[in-house]
Amino acid sequence: MIEQFVDGMATYLPVINNALGGGFLIFMRVAGMMRFAPLLNRSEIPNTIRMGFAVLLTVFLMSIIKPEMPPANASIIYYMAINYVFGAIIGYIGYCIVAVVDAGGDMINTQMGMSSAMVLDPTSSTQVSIMGKFLGLLGLIIFINMGGVYWMLNAFIRSFDICPLYAQALPIEQVINKEYLIKITSNILYIGLQFASPVLLATLGQDIILGIISKTAPQINVFQLSFLFKPVMGAFLLAVLLPKLFGVINDYFLSYANIF
Repeated sequence: MIEQFVDGMATYLPVINNALGGGFLIFMRVAGMMRFAPLLNRSEIPNTIRMGFAVLLTVFLMSIIKPEMPPANASIIYYMAINYVFGAIIGYIGYCIVAVVDAGGDMINTQMGMSSAMVLDPTSSTQVSIMGKFLGLLGLIIFINMGGVYWMLNAFIRSFDICPLYAQALPIEQVINKEYLIKITSNILYIGLQFASPVLLATLGQDIILGIISKTAPQINVFQLSFLFKPVMGAFLLAVLLPKLFGVINDYFLSYANIF
């Protein structure tokens, strides 16, 4: 009985070894994506939950991908690095799309005269603006509500067709090129400026009015008045434009849904 069990284990050992090796490489690609992907990279989520999700996703993908036998003289460290970097590229693309809303919030925060009001972002461990944090969380909620996490997972599954587990090199040309990289990173400033343009134009007009007042009535301390008027004007405009801003952010995310 024991001999039969040992013979059976010897028969299935290559299959088990192949499955474990392929599953470990899938896990490394999942870890790379979760390092940068929106929502999945939030440090507020406990590491145990993130690790458990990565393991569950790896087990799920094992039944879909069905890893093949590794090539002869394969270096597991090299394939680990390749898969981690490729997963990080997918997560970074999603991060650049969502970061547009953060950039718009930072511009609004500066123009409202709230540059000194900073909070600690536990995700990046840096000081961020209040409006940037607020609009960033708002954009993340819209991204989740639209099914952005599903888009990311769908792109991750299709990534194995472009870059197999045992790929010898990263197919950068098929994933991201120079023109696309320039476009998606420049949109952080360009589209973010469009999001913030109503508040920027209103506060600019307010600065012009205060400048005229300072010339006609020098005894009025316009510098102190600006600290009062700018936050009030910015908050009022945001309260009025926020419902329309939902649709603008929604349309922007939908325009990039096809890249996933």
